[in-house]
Amino acid sequence: MDEVIINVEHLDKMYKLYNRQRDRMKEALGLSKNKPLYKEHYALKDVSMQVHRGETVGIIGTNGSGKSTILKIITGVLSATSGNVEINGRISALLELGAGFNMEFTGIENVYLNGTMNGFSEAEINSRLEAILEFADIGEFVNQKVKTYSSGMFVRLAFALAINIDPEILVVDEALSVGDVFFQNKCYHKFEEFRKDGKTILFVSHDLSSISKYCDRVILLDHGRKMAEGKPKEIIDIYKKVLVNQTSSAMSGSETVGEDGKLISSLNRNYKGGLWKSHMILNPSNDTYGSGLAEIEDFCLIDNTGNMVNTVVKGDSFSVKVKTRYHADISEPIIAVSLKNRMGVEITGTNTMFEKLTTGDCKDGDEIVAVFTQKMMLQGGDYLVSLGLVGYREGNFTVYHRLYDIFNIQVISSKDTVGYYDMDSEVELYKNGKEI
Repeated sequence: MDEVIINVEHLDKMYKLYNRQRDRMKEALGLSKNKPLYKEHYALKDVSMQVHRGETVGIIGTNGSGKSTILKIITGVLSATSGNVEINGRISALLELGAGFNMEFTGIENVYLNGTMNGFSEAEINSRLEAILEFADIGEFVNQKVKTYSSGMFVRLAFALAINIDPEILVVDEALSVGDVFFQNKCYHKFEEFRKDGKTILFVSHDLSSISKYCDRVILLDHGRKMAEGKPKEIIDIYKKVLVNQTSSAMSGSETVGEDGKLISSLNRNYKGGLWKSHMILNPSNDTYGSGLAEIEDFCLIDNTGNMVNTVVKGDSFSVKVKTRYHADISEPIIAVSLKNRMGVEITGTNTMFEKLTTGDCKDGDEIVAVFTQKMMLQGGDYLVSLGLVGYREGNFTVYHRLYDIFNIQVISSKDTVGYYDMDSEVELYKNGKEI
């Protein structure tokens, strides 16, 4: 068995929640008369896990599942209510970047301050200073007070400092998305260097593409409990169902993967019923309008396993299913679907007219369901889906119902190319006339 470098046993973290501030004071002064004035909230409950030397382990889960809490306990930022944590190596933590900076100090002064706080001598900091400043790449601003920095310069210096202290264990909480796209690229290269050097990495991310690409093993937390553990693909599949409430979090114990790599799980994967869209994560501030003569009554996204989800693996087929209902006599309605990126740029889309499908004459009360099936070849990332129901009525173009940015699709990818779309190229290499 490989050396265990992080060992977490039966970890609990409980917070006392008070309805009133004075109840907190009464509790502190011992005036509660043996009656609790608070509710117990467990951010973590009986969580156990191990990380072996040289592993890259990801932790995923919905907001409030305990991901950041467990990282803070492992790095010593928080203390546990109960349980044990053993660490066998020097940790560098990328949690709240720049949390230890003094805003009145210059960038250089903060490098020495934080280096000293991490146990380095002045000589050791001097030996690393050039690498830190080169990575941060903020020029002469290193000699200015940190309070004058832009947010981008601040996180660049903080990241550069944290990642250049040569740790045995790197603990990261969503920190790989700092700065502009060029700095992010530099961060990922450094991350890859750590992996190739055999360093141990434990990180939390909502970016499932990064989890899929970098992790040897993934742990899923849900409401403070360890729900599942295993290979990235299997755990991401479970997480996709958690996101749309297709699985029960009330489980008797944590799930794991057996020696054959197959998931050992007792998850309840049954749909709750009701509208399709009730199984989707929807945009609460979407823009909707139309004449009301017809409506988009229901919709969902279905992956290649038949589940209603908001996530699709790049290269897999998926379907957008749209149910329309008619409240008047309408001829040849057009049902449409389109995708935008996060900046609002329309990337792709189609409709029943483009696909040369005839919807015919619809009467009051009629229903038409359109299923748009395609292969996902967009790059990894988040996209917004809009739906439309339009047509020509008495010679005039009419919007019957339109739902802008109604839900998102997260594309999970372990390989991205340039631009928005992957051409799915097959590449052949020849060296000195011979194929390699």
